[in-house]
Amino acid sequence: MDSFTQIVLGIATAELCAGDKLQRKTILYGAILGTIPDLDVVLGQFLNPVDGVAIHRGLSHSLLFFGLLSPILGWAIAKIERGKINFRTASLMVFWCLLTHVLLDMFTSWGTQFFWPLTDRIALKTIFVIDPLYTLPLLICLILAWRKPTFSLRKKYVLRGIYISSFYLLVTCGLKLYALQQFKNALQQQHISYDNLIVKPTAFNCILWNANVATKDAYLLGDYSLFDSKPITFESYKKNNSLSEQLSGNSDFETLKKVSEGWYIVTKKDNEYHFNDLRFGLLTKDPKQPQFAFSYVFKDENGKLKAEEVPKQKRDGKALMKGILNRIKGN
Repeated sequence: MDSFTQIVLGIATAELCAGDKLQRKTILYGAILGTIPDLDVVLGQFLNPVDGVAIHRGLSHSLLFFGLLSPILGWAIAKIERGKINFRTASLMVFWCLLTHVLLDMFTSWGTQFFWPLTDRIALKTIFVIDPLYTLPLLICLILAWRKPTFSLRKKYVLRGIYISSFYLLVTCGLKLYALQQFKNALQQQHISYDNLIVKPTAFNCILWNANVATKDAYLLGDYSLFDSKPITFESYKKNNSLSEQLSGNSDFETLKKVSEGWYIVTKKDNEYHFNDLRFGLLTKDPKQPQFAFSYVFKDENGKLKAEEVPKQKRDGKALMKGILNRIKGN
């Protein structure tokens, strides 16, 4: 999730764990602890673009990392707040702030390597990385809580925010299962055989859903709004296996292939290879010249092809949001 949401969740978690001992200092500790797992983004700035993407939500989002870091930070907090909080309570506060961060990230399309060093990611794909319907109830309850003079009253409001936001997560799980079934029905009705299917929400909402369908020779992309009245249609994009074979063995290509979990196509434009990650959708829907949300171009550097992320323009985001808002209304 976005950093602001994780800060809000971190503060709420710290308040529940240690609000009676640290009082309103939980704002500071919760905000810091809630952002620690995402410091891998800062580390990624010192790496090449591909390696930076590869480490995101890896070690820093793992159970191993929490287990090692919690007692260290717990000891430091207990020392700083001597007489207010003991080592055990401080360590538990750290652990739960880190854990809730990662549990929330599991609901997004990117997911987390929770059991690092195992490479598999847990990604439920039920919410977008920014979802106001999750964040706002928690934020409002947190603001109301901070106006209360006692911990017992503050705890009541914080728990209310946690319950509402958590219930929303459950709702998105149900909506995803419903959307998944609609896509399966459409594929069956259109007599399309497929090897794999993933479904995920579009930006900032849980009404419009995207599907990626892997067939033998192509990937099919489709969308479904809960307000649709017409059948689902799919756009086909060839796998271009011959182009992928031409990049085979290139270190950046092999890394991106693992990161994308196999959901990619390679295209060639102006004599340059483009690696397109299919999991995050399209900016434009032109099958002849598709523009994907996450795309990397391979540039020649001293006789070796190196991948660079294709920069996104502001107008790309505007066009994407305009298309989503129109499509949410139904087909």
